Amino acid sequence: MDPQTLSRYAKLIVEVGANVQPSQIVWIVAEPRAAPLVRLVAAEAYERGAKFVDPWYFDPFVKRIRLERAPEDTIDFVPSWFGRRLLALGEGHGVRISITPQVPPGLLGGIDPAIAGRDQLPAMKENFDVINARTTNWTVVPWAVPEWARLVHPGLDDETAMAKLWEQLVYTLRLDEPNPAAAWRERLGQLHEAGTRLSERNFDAVRFQGPGTDLTVGLLPTSRFGSDTPGMQTVDGVIHAPNLPTEEVTTTPDPMRADGVVTATKPLDVAGSVVRDLQVTFEDGRAVDVQGENADALRSRIAKDEGGSRLGELALVDREGRIEKTGTIFFNTLLDENAASHLALGNAYATHVGDADRDRINKSAVHVDFMIGSDDVTVTGITKDGTEVPVLVGGSWQL
Repeated sequence: MDPQTLSRYAKLIVEVGANVQPSQIVWIVAEPRAAPLVRLVAAEAYERGAKFVDPWYFDPFVKRIRLERAPEDTIDFVPSWFGRRLLALGEGHGVRISITPQVPPGLLGGIDPAIAGRDQLPAMKENFDVINARTTNWTVVPWAVPEWARLVHPGLDDETAMAKLWEQLVYTLRLDEPNPAAAWRERLGQLHEAGTRLSERNFDAVRFQGPGTDLTVGLLPTSRFGSDTPGMQTVDGVIHAPNLPTEEVTTTPDPMRADGVVTATKPLDVAGSVVRDLQVTFEDGRAVDVQGENADALRSRIAKDEGGSRLGELALVDREGRIEKTGTIFFNTLLDENAASHLALGNAYATHVGDADRDRINKSAVHVDFMIGSDDVTVTGITKDGTEVPVLVGGSWQL
């Protein structure tokens, strides 16, 4: 990415993604090679009046060394001050900016997936408490590294693969627009309108049908698609975009109601381990069978606690987003989940239900999105009286 575009990117992250406010503390999580972007984000944050910018660099190569050499019974260990730091940021109504991938997909190749799946870092269980408290304005954004580019564009040398990946990121982030911030506000408005139409139907369940997939997911009585505003809103009224890029309309399902089988339509990166050909069978809301290449990484991750094998998110994505138009599998959840409808095992977002159902949402220390949508997967909404309403057919909205 050239210096001018990189500066525009940092400005977009601070103004639209995180929407940094005066006097806020800004916490940035990134791997060391993202330092050029971190520094520009810091400069933009201070320009908007930030009190302090705190970069936390997570080294994925040290993570691999740990998995190779540390005693196996210590892999789950997370220093207690990591979580306290995050909770303190929430108590202070700060900002969280995550630059991904912090662990490039494929970097943990050759590591036992079952062991790798137990080390969640740099993710922390306290993250979900802070999200659901809505005390921080936050965003997740991408940064290209050679390991990632090599996996996305095999057969190209590192320099060419990196150039291609950056070209695609500029496109999907709308940095090619004269005014990226205005372009994103327009797109967020479109997604908000789609979510409003879905919420007005008051569906009781959503059914996915396609090759290897026939799954019905129940919704809670107050489940709503998207937020009350174009973007997510904190308790202080700060509107922010949790993902850049984003193309999804998401809701919170009933964790006790999911039945059938679903086949992933894209590979899944589980903190550096790539799971392919994933197929999950649900009974009474629980994932009772998980199959696929490297599926041990996912099985190990969702075995973390009782809620790990139940659903915490259901998101719908149409075929008009820019990510899908690249025709590329990115092996990165931020990109791939915004190219296809998806589900998430683990913790749910309280922002997508009313107060009456807040205690019923799924709770877990994990949250793992996996992609299940394509033009071949039909999405149908089911009302309380059993009426079936087409929602997505051939990747296009039907409402």
